[in-house]
Amino acid sequence: MVDTSKAGTFSLGKRSVNRLGYGAMQLAGPGVFGPPKDRDGALAVLREAVAAGVDHIDTSDFYGPHVTNQLIREALHPYPEDLVIVTKLGARRGEDSSWNPAFSAEDLTRAIHDNLRNLGVDVLDVVNLRSMFGIHGPAEGSIEAPLTVLADLQRQGLIRHIGLSNVTAKQITEGRAIAEIVCVQNQYNLAHREDDHLIDQLDAEGIAYVPFFPLGGFTPLQSNELSDVATRLGATPMQVALAWLLRRAGNILLIPGTSSIGHLRENLAAAELELPQDAMAGLDKIGTKGAAA
Repeated sequence: MVDTSKAGTFSLGKRSVNRLGYGAMQLAGPGVFGPPKDRDGALAVLREAVAAGVDHIDTSDFYGPHVTNQLIREALHPYPEDLVIVTKLGARRGEDSSWNPAFSAEDLTRAIHDNLRNLGVDVLDVVNLRSMFGIHGPAEGSIEAPLTVLADLQRQGLIRHIGLSNVTAKQITEGRAIAEIVCVQNQYNLAHREDDHLIDQLDAEGIAYVPFFPLGGFTPLQSNELSDVATRLGATPMQVALAWLLRRAGNILLIPGTSSIGHLRENLAAAELELPQDAMAGLDKIGTKGAAA
């Protein structure tokens, strides 16, 4: 079995987690809507991930909706003591599978209780507030009102830690004046590098950065340089892309998602992949390094 501990650890709130985790989004049906085609297979992937050393699972009750959280509960409850489950709020799904903002105090409070019920817990480890000013990427707008609601729910004992998702540097500064922010979750990968400067800032301050779509999301990463490095190292391009992220900064926590045990094992094997300096230099030239956050 792969030694996932070789990915190292980083703090997520008051817990230390393996830097190579798992994202549950792909366990829902097509378009992250409805039930999975293979429920038993989805449960098996979750159990395999934890058995392989994954102690950080990313999810949301608007995946499905409710589907991934219910799968996590069925597969893993009662949860291992070292397992950290991170969920997110700020959206709701329409009957047409659309993604709609859900920022009101009523929306957020209901979402917290939905997450608690569907995960089968009394308190949520980490809750990310997902900004919906831009659905496909960060866009400016004040997050003070919804984050104040989450901070109040935290004081009530329903949330241990708070993070932010799909946010700008300005929103992170605004958020940190309201609550302690333990992680930031934005899109970032070899080809999508707008957060380079932000990652370095967060690393210096001990805040975790969790890239979503680390393998490109709905448009898988493709690059001659990536393929050449993978061939030279006897690895897959996706393993190389994950290994690059692990070397990019020590505060990066990975949550690659899959509904396949085979792909899960392939992803986790990135923990053992060592990238020589010349390979890193070549990979660093891909994307938009140095763009503003």
